[in-house]
Amino acid sequence: MVDEITQAVLSRDEIARYLQDEATGGDTRERIHGYLDELRTTQRYSIYRALKHPLYPILRKIERIGENVEVVKAATRAGRVVYASNHKSHTDYIAEPLVLDDNGIRPPIIAAGINLFGGPLGLLHRHVTGAMPVRRNTKDPVYLVTLKAYVAELLRRHDLFFYPEGGRSYSGDIKSPKTGLLHAALHADVARMAIIPTAVAYDLVLEDHVLARQRVKRTQKAFSRELAEMVRYAVGYRSRAVVTFGKPLSIEGIDPTSRREVLDLAHTIMAAVGRLHKVLPTAVVANAMRPSITRRELESRADAVLDTLRSAGANLGVHSGAEAVAKGVEPLEGRGIIVAERGRIRVRDRNVLRYYARTLDHLLASPSRRTH
Repeated sequence: MVDEITQAVLSRDEIARYLQDEATGGDTRERIHGYLDELRTTQRYSIYRALKHPLYPILRKIERIGENVEVVKAATRAGRVVYASNHKSHTDYIAEPLVLDDNGIRPPIIAAGINLFGGPLGLLHRHVTGAMPVRRNTKDPVYLVTLKAYVAELLRRHDLFFYPEGGRSYSGDIKSPKTGLLHAALHADVARMAIIPTAVAYDLVLEDHVLARQRVKRTQKAFSRELAEMVRYAVGYRSRAVVTFGKPLSIEGIDPTSRREVLDLAHTIMAAVGRLHKVLPTAVVANAMRPSITRRELESRADAVLDTLRSAGANLGVHSGAEAVAKGVEPLEGRGIIVAERGRIRVRDRNVLRYYARTLDHLLASPSRRTH
């Protein structure tokens, strides 16, 4: 049975041209239908909300905090919304939509990597949460035109939540944006559509050790393996997820056929996300650390970091070096990243400490001058 969105996609001019072209063989037609079956997703909102209960063992470890939520409420009342967020953890897919739900905001469809759609979790994403599987880095023109058409029709019925960076940041810093889904959203031709820059920040990222060890993504691991690694590092894990929403960005006047204009918009979005990203104590301590340092020296260096961040207009969640050290040392020590002993604080895991330090690189003028 063909659902409403799929039927609308097949009726779009760009898809119809592929299907009617005499040079198009049955293989192309089958691929379009296959990709549409792959992209098809259903959001059952009542079940989606009930997921909080089976997910409680994870959710109770993460305190969700939403900032500037009223901006989102106003935007959703005015029209269609596309959320564009940085991507730090697999828990983003849980924490960010639930911040919206906590505040009574209609749930968006989430664009997620196709690697998350295997096994029971894939069924959950496809038939309950309303996640849409996306093949990253593909050059297949048939897939790209099908994806663009599907997103265009999806946005007539739902809001969309996506991650311009593509995958998670393995190094900790904010990555350069990809334009595929943004390009597709701009082609939707939906009246009164706005883009909301969204930033998520954690005191501690659940898979920090896994990401920092690799730093650069070389191969795609099976999600079952990634999940097993996350479970390992969930022992004793506690964190806050601070989700900050920015002012809606208008897309009026942007030509979706211009690669330059779409790329410029993508960089504008990520610059806004960077400014919204909450500066938390663990990141400040990570930037201020030396291989071995006294608590007083660390507080002084943290003050200097905060002065730089303040002048850059950062979204500060900590306001003094003493506060950063008081709130940041303990969680980093509990995570095995630093150790406090004999009156000094020492680095225990340099790679993970640098991962947290890099989360502020986009706001610091000389991030390369760190000495740990």
